[in-house]
Amino acid sequence: MGISTEPYSPDKTPKKHPLSLQLDVSKFEKATDEEKKQADVMSESTSFFRDGMRRLMKNPLAVFSIIVLIAIIATILIAPRVVPYSYSEIITVNGRRDKSATNLAPFTYSKMEQQYMAQGGKVFPHIMGTDELGRDYFIRVIYGTRISLTVGVFAALIVLIIGILYGSISGYFGGKVDLIMMRIVDVIYSLPDLLMIILLSVVLNEIIKPTGNGLLARLGTNMISLFIVFGLLYWVGMARLVRGQILTIKQNDYVLAARVSGAKSSHIIRKHILPNCISVIIISAALQIPSAIFTESFLSFIGLGVKAPMPSLGSLASAARSGITTYTYKLIFPSIMIALITLAFNLLGDGLRDAFDPKLRR
Repeated sequence: MGISTEPYSPDKTPKKHPLSLQLDVSKFEKATDEEKKQADVMSESTSFFRDGMRRLMKNPLAVFSIIVLIAIIATILIAPRVVPYSYSEIITVNGRRDKSATNLAPFTYSKMEQQYMAQGGKVFPHIMGTDELGRDYFIRVIYGTRISLTVGVFAALIVLIIGILYGSISGYFGGKVDLIMMRIVDVIYSLPDLLMIILLSVVLNEIIKPTGNGLLARLGTNMISLFIVFGLLYWVGMARLVRGQILTIKQNDYVLAARVSGAKSSHIIRKHILPNCISVIIISAALQIPSAIFTESFLSFIGLGVKAPMPSLGSLASAARSGITTYTYKLIFPSIMIALITLAFNLLGDGLRDAFDPKLRR
């Protein structure tokens, strides 16, 4: 077979033999400048957290829950500065106790307040009415919401810190260390929460007797025991979750490379393992807050919450049971607040799971 000496010309399309398996080059054309520009797709560099937040903002339920939580937090911070009443203050008019200001309906005034207003005085309205002792109900619900959110966030932090440390050590080292540590978790997981809170309340009432007008004296030992129980019992779920993630992640090649390079175990856990399971940690922490709030409300409902006269959403709902048929609004307001907070955090937790869990991405 001879070799053609004819010079190659790009404009000349070579002919294809009918029985040849080669591609028909006549079907391929050069791309135009406009088509080349369309092929140049430059994506913006982003991080895992920024990409997750972008996905979260596209979830309407998660955005709604964030707006609700921001509104609630803003209200509990601003309202005590605007409303001239205190959560333990019995309403007075001109320095005299107003005995007619008990069990007022929302946006109503007592007889003494009406007389005072007729004389030209100004009285701040009772937005949610008053309770059986003549205290403004709105400010008591606001302070009760403060207590519930504080308990929820504090419990989530305790669970986060203890659970991550315990689960990381157990999952990374494995073997006998993991076996012993997980058996301890099983024992703690089997303890009844309510019984532990009652026992700790009795013990702490004898050991800790706060005096004065400090925070501990206002909260009472029942609330202190609640915090201790959260620290002792509720971290086991987070520890199990973190351990399971680390058992999978530590088999990856980059962890082996870090070990070979001489990196310490604490450095490997902190820099290579935990960042890769941060999505699970964020989601679990977000879902822990409504669980803690509901637990605190339940315990306050049965009388194991904050010390009177400090209000809690659970204690307000419990006190409203006696007049549920006559003063229904007393039960409706704290119940709505509990429902809003728990629903918002649950929707936010679901949104975080959808945004930060790579397995759920489409």
